[in-house]
Amino acid sequence: MSRPMHLVQILLPRTDPEGRPFPPALFAEIRERLAARFGGVTAHTRAPAQGLWDGDEGRERDDILLHEVMVEALDRAWWADFRRELETRFAQDEIVVRALPAERL
Repeated sequence: MSRPMHLVQILLPRTDPEGRPFPPALFAEIRERLAARFGGVTAHTRAPAQGLWDGDEGRERDDILLHEVMVEALDRAWWADFRRELETRFAQDEIVVRALPAERL
């Protein structure tokens, strides 16, 4: 029987609020950091997802790169600190970091 796991997903924008692409080295650094801490990371970089929502200034859109890690236990304080760091580095009001229950089959 497998142990309960969590799939943590991090949705990162491809561009800054002015539409300039973030440098690939920034995403590589994030991947390396996650892989070093959690033993691996999956980055969906070839087909970005498109986000669309109603914001304070009307309809907003961005392209998102999804990064995922599997963890046995959630260190909520670490993830909250990491999310705040990402929000600063990516000049975002909010970066979505979410955890979903997962089971290895």
